[in-house]
Amino acid sequence: MNLTERMQKDIIDSYDEELELELDDRDLDSETLLPRSGRSEEEKEARRLYFRELFRLQAELVKLQDWVVHTGHKVVILFEGRDAAGKGGVIKRIVQRLNPRVCRVAALPAPSDRERSQWYFQRYVAHLPAAGEIVFFDRSWYNRAGVERVMGFCTDAEYEEFFQSVPEFERMLVRSGIQLIKYWFSISDEEQNARFLSRIQDPLKQWKLSPMDLESRRRWEDYTRAKEIMLERTHIPEARWWVVQGVDKKRARLNCINHLLQQIPYVEVGRQEIQLPEREYHDDYVRQPLPPDMLVPETY
Repeated sequence: MNLTERMQKDIIDSYDEELELELDDRDLDSETLLPRSGRSEEEKEARRLYFRELFRLQAELVKLQDWVVHTGHKVVILFEGRDAAGKGGVIKRIVQRLNPRVCRVAALPAPSDRERSQWYFQRYVAHLPAAGEIVFFDRSWYNRAGVERVMGFCTDAEYEEFFQSVPEFERMLVRSGIQLIKYWFSISDEEQNARFLSRIQDPLKQWKLSPMDLESRRRWEDYTRAKEIMLERTHIPEARWWVVQGVDKKRARLNCINHLLQQIPYVEVGRQEIQLPEREYHDDYVRQPLPPDMLVPETY
């Protein structure tokens, strides 16, 4: 697949992502979901399978959520990887149908001056789950082993201290009853290049490219070295790394969600039958009309 084809595929995938957010229980074989766009029958069938599996896995995630609430289980899931590796896409698919009061995403910005003076892990601790909660970290304390190391935002001493501290920090989390799962999303040099170029061409996604992202592209090999050291020094039995092959974004999402479901010993929790109560009517209540200037114009 040449660069132009990769870019076109990435743009089509991005529109598919938006389509997914509109899908509820529609028929996957309808022409609504398969517009005439020159796709081969093989591609159409692969797309049908993707959506079927996505919805099936999302239904299992709802069961997992119910079990976590019922048992008071605590889960932390880290998503790491290069820029444009697909971390955000899989997180979006995981939480899409879940209760945001139970499952929340922590995507922390660069630390403030005050936070830089704190214990390194302090700002992450504030986002850890209570009983019956799942927290997804879209990048995590491993920033120190990646971007901070490559871009020179930490000293050699701080970098080494991180590797001394992080295994003990993670073991402490596990001993406290938190299940910690760590994913690294792996993509090729060529695939990241294509995704960056497609973002440049797509005005709806240009905001995703920061100056730091562009600099990371130039320093591909530096990030590779940093990643290899990170995996070697922080792959511990209590909180091991799992590598997701991310060149094919749809396969990566399904594989990651399927794997995640296998890591947690959930079972389906029975629910009480829901009965909709009868609506009450009162003779002394009269609904008041709204002032016209409060209404949103019905343009569509």
